[in-house]
Formats: sequence, structure tokens, C-alpha cells
Amino acid sequence: MKKYKSYIYLLLGPAFLFAFNSCQKQLNEVLPQDQISTSLALTDPNAAQTLYTGVYARFRAYNNTFFALGEMRSEIWTDGLYTESGDGGYQQLYDQNISALNAPYGNWAGFYALIYQINNVINIFPKTPLPVAQRTKELAEMYGLRAYVYYTMLKTWGAVPLVTEPIQHIANAAETYKPRASADSVMMQIKSDIEQSLTLFNNDNSFPSGNRVYWNRLATLTLKGDVYLWSGTLMGGGNADLTTAKNALQEVENLQGSTLNLDTNYADIFDPNKKANNPEIIFALSYELSQATQGTFSEFTVNSIQATTLSFAQAESPTVSSVYPYVGGANRVGMNQAMITKLTSGPADQRIANSFKVMYSTSAPYNVRGVMLTKWIGSTSGTTQVYNNDFPIYRYADVLLLMAEAKAKLGEDPSAEINLIRLRAYGNSFIPFVSGSVDDNMQAVLEEELREFIGEGQRWWALRRAGDKWVYHYINPQYLSATTVNSGHGPTLELPITVSMLNSYPLLTQTHGY
Repeated sequence: MKKYKSYIYLLLGPAFLFAFNSCQKQLNEVLPQDQISTSLALTDPNAAQTLYTGVYARFRAYNNTFFALGEMRSEIWTDGLYTESGDGGYQQLYDQNISALNAPYGNWAGFYALIYQINNVINIFPKTPLPVAQRTKELAEMYGLRAYVYYTMLKTWGAVPLVTEPIQHIANAAETYKPRASADSVMMQIKSDIEQSLTLFNNDNSFPSGNRVYWNRLATLTLKGDVYLWSGTLMGGGNADLTTAKNALQEVENLQGSTLNLDTNYADIFDPNKKANNPEIIFALSYELSQATQGTFSEFTVNSIQATTLSFAQAESPTVSSVYPYVGGANRVGMNQAMITKLTSGPADQRIANSFKVMYSTSAPYNVRGVMLTKWIGSTSGTTQVYNNDFPIYRYADVLLLMAEAKAKLGEDPSAEINLIRLRAYGNSFIPFVSGSVDDNMQAVLEEELREFIGEGQRWWALRRAGDKWVYHYINPQYLSATTVNSGHGPTLELPITVSMLNSYPLLTQTHGY
């Protein structure tokens, strides 16, 4: 019976999944989803809307997971300097300390709780009394969100169980057992959901007025470019898939204008006071004062006591505490000196200046002690630091660099997109990129991606999507190389599942290579 209950939990998620009262307000005033019955949603449009907005609340709850899976196995934080003890979970990822007996995530990182909630809305909404136009648009969003979640799972584990219907009735435990669908099958489902999302959006490219915290057609198109770059590079899709990616991204690029563009000031992307109708944001997770605030990056800051002994310059003052008097947290993750030097050397780059600050001892010889990730520093409310930056999932810079990647892989010139990114970063003194070989162009894309998206959960996925040789080029071979990946004992580029999962669910098999 215990196994039976645990597998239902794995597929359906906890009973306290959150839902919200109105999609027109920011994500607040939550109700437990188990208080909202399917039968009520079928007759009450407000109950149906509660299920819909609850998906966004639940999606936001996975911010830390999305970030860690997409960034912490990259080279950004490997062997970094920090002022307190290291975070063991993050360290396991960036040191690639991963094996069949040491899997970082159990129960598919809890993603099936989110998928169940999305599936529930997809199943119920066509039968609700909501206006047809409204429910059609919101269904388009749900298909896009489901594609994004399954894409994250595919990139993480390869083959995963496919669940596209909410489980309504279970006669026995065996009905809950599901094998891992092949990676090709999962990719087919992702692409199907993308097309269904685009069909339901029916060429509506509008953004809801205000903060861009609801999925939209441009998000689906950007995801399509991302997905087809992955399948074209890593799953045998070749130039056909790469061309599909390019065409989807070109459709987004063609909409560039007052409502879709790069912010001239890089810091404006993340400014809590400049969220409304921000032209660079395509889709972001919502964080607001008195509702929900960021907790993902508390270990990338510094505690208030140490802040009095550290400075952002090689001098005794000003101290970190004088610049950020209300910042708390810890400093348990950092960059190594080689990464700090790489990112801070050369012409002034506003991306670096507005992503992190190097912290030095206030005592001679003023040694580097670590870095503070300031991209998500939020704002102050009285004497409190409030971490209320929205967290972008896709922004216009993604579109440009994904397009540059597509062009590079197709043997075309990606300089137009790369130079738009460089111009914003360096100003009029930027050095234009000149197209070269495929490898030269791909490396240029990856170097801009590194600087553009620090702390946004992107770097590991960018290296993976670029191709295996680029993973081995950038990751310390002490931790990950072609030899270790092909050893049969891990770590591989995908993650293993836990021994507990294998013991509990008889149809599951271990990830290849462990």
C-alpha cells in the first residue's frame, strides 16, 4: 500500500497544489487545489480560472529546479570562491559528482505534480463555461507550458514516462506503473504540444498588458526554435530541424519593435520597477512584494555580518554592508578566479557589471573572497531587502542568440544577431564580430551566451544544445569528459534516477551510461 500511495504522489503531485482566484491580478490569494473540484470547474467559470492560474503558481515553485538543472553543471560556478561552507547540492552538480548511487534528484524532481496540474486544465477546460476565446487562449498557454516542462525533463534524463492525461480512477497499483518513453517519443510529444499551442493561439502575438508573466505565442515560437535546435543537433534532425528552428525564430525577430526589443540598459531587464510591458521580456516568473519573492539565490549573496568585512573594491571601504545595508543570506556558491578574470577583463561590459560583483577582503592584501550575484538583488522596502525581480524564462536576447546558433550550424552568417547583443553590452565602442568558420561562429555565440545569461539557468543547456564537443571544451575534464561519459558508470550528460525509484517502480530502467 505504501508503494501504491508513493507512486500516485509521483504522478499526481501533492494535494496542496496551489491555485489562484483571478488570472487578471498578480499571482496571489492562493487556495489549495484540492478545494476546487472538477465538477465545480465544469459549472463555475471562477473555479475554472482558479485551476488555470494555479498552474502558474505551481510553475513558479519550480524556479530553483529550473535554474539548477539549467546552470549548475556548467563551468560558471565550478570550484568557486565563497565565504561560507559550500552548498552540497549545487556542488554535486558542478563537480559532476553523479552516479547511479548518487543521483541528484528523486521522483523526476517532482515535475509530475506540475504536469498533472497542467493536464487537468487541458482535460477540463474544453468543457467549462468560460467564453470560447478565453479558454482557447488559456489552453494554448497550457500546451506551451507542458511542452516546456517535458523539454526540461528530456534534456535532463532523456527518456521519461509520458503522462498526458490526468489519472481519474485507479483500480490497482499496477495501473500507475509507467515505463520511460523513448527520448524520440518524448520529443514527438513536445513538438506536438508546440504545434497545438500555436494552432490555438491562432496568430495572436499580443502580450497581456502589464507584467509578462503569462505564456504567449512568442514564447511558444521561441521554445520551438530552442527545441528544434536541440533535435537538429542531438537527435538526428539535421538541417531540416535547424531550418525549422530558424524559421520560428525569424518569425519572432520580424516582430521586433516598440513592444519587443532589447532594453538599452541591461539592468532594466531585471529592475522590479520596470516590469510592466518590458519590451525584452517574453515570459517570466512573477515575484511581487507581499505575494511571493525570490528565494532561489539566497546562497549567492552574503550574510550581514560578513558584509561588514568585505568590499567591492580592493580597499578598506566602502564595505558591502554600506552598499547593500539590508542584504542577508549566505555566500556558499561562487566563481573561481579564472572565471572572474575572464568575465571582468577587457572592455567594460554592462552585463557583467549588472550581474555580479567581486567581493574583496577589507584587510591588505585585499584578496578576492568571492562574488555576490546582484542580478536578483531586488529592492528595499523600509529596512528590508525584498527579492522581487521577475525571473525570465525567455527574453528577446534568447531569440537573437538562438537565431545566431541556428545560422552558425547551418553555415550561415550569424554576425547580425551577435552584434546586436554586443552593441548593447559594450556600447558604441564594441568590436563587431566578423563571421568565420562554423566553429568560430559557434564559439562566438557561446561566449556571448555565457555573459548574457549568468544566473538565469541557461548555460548548461546552451553547452548541451551546442553539441557534445562544446561541453567537453568548456567543462573541466577532471569532472566530465568523453572518457567518463562513455565509461558506463557515469557521470553522463544526462542524470541517473535513484535506486529507490528503480526498486519501487518495476517498469523503470536506469538512465543509459550508469
